[in-house]
Amino acid sequence: MRRAGTLGAMDARLEKGVATVRARVGRAVGEDTAREKRHAAELKQRVAELKAENKRLHEELKAQVVKPDKRPRTWPTLPRTGVQGPAHGALDDAAREIVDRFHILYRDVLHLDKYAHWRGTRVIKCPLDLWIYQELVFELEPDLIVETGTMDGGSALYFASLLDLLGTGEVVSVDKVDRPGRPSHPRIDYVLGSSVAEDVLADVRARAERARTVLVALDSGHTADHVHAELHAYGPLVTPGSYMIVEDTNINGHPVEPTFGPGPMEAVHAFLGETNEFELDRDREKFLLTFNPSGFLRRTGG
Repeated sequence: MRRAGTLGAMDARLEKGVATVRARVGRAVGEDTAREKRHAAELKQRVAELKAENKRLHEELKAQVVKPDKRPRTWPTLPRTGVQGPAHGALDDAAREIVDRFHILYRDVLHLDKYAHWRGTRVIKCPLDLWIYQELVFELEPDLIVETGTMDGGSALYFASLLDLLGTGEVVSVDKVDRPGRPSHPRIDYVLGSSVAEDVLADVRARAERARTVLVALDSGHTADHVHAELHAYGPLVTPGSYMIVEDTNINGHPVEPTFGPGPMEAVHAFLGETNEFELDRDREKFLLTFNPSGFLRRTGG
């Protein structure tokens, strides 16, 4: 009898313990459920707050951009040219500062212009300018592309590849330094010598005389005097409607390398004040970031 009573008491305690555990588990589950509900509500509120903040920032950014119907009808002009251009002129001061600061970061701080390659060869250009170049090549279908300043030969190879797609044309790349390892291509002819040396100019002139359409890109020495001499030497070779591209007009604080001294931009200013046969084409600066601001010169006269 005593054994049966002991077992009964143990069963009673066990049942009581099980009931206690169940009650605790139930409370814990209830607390977890309540906690999860509170957490879900907090998350929902946070998402709503973030959406509201995102909408507010969106509205602020939209307010900072000049809407098309409010853009000025006359654009800032380069001194002595009277040529209009929508690129930077369509931006307010805050937006223009963003473009310029990114330009400085890209070129002067991170030197990202040194890391672009075309078919394995380095091309020290802004990729957005390279895009503009291919648009020009396909619009003009030049028989001759003259490049001064070869460096590694990447841009010469780029031009030759574009001409391959057209199935016509040649590239003449002039440089006074003979660098080993430059790419070989049947459309490229490397000319060794100063871009303003008379023997080099005679060679290039002879080629230009045989061409229907001539496109020129100036990217050798960057002092104002040298570029000014190139502009006058190569300008007459450019066929009407085609272009002479003056590269790296961004240096000397336009907006990079502020301590360089008078360079390509200053040469362009002087040149356009001396001729009426070229005009700036600001539409070629449509991507805002360009290493050649005021550098896309279209020949208008013969």
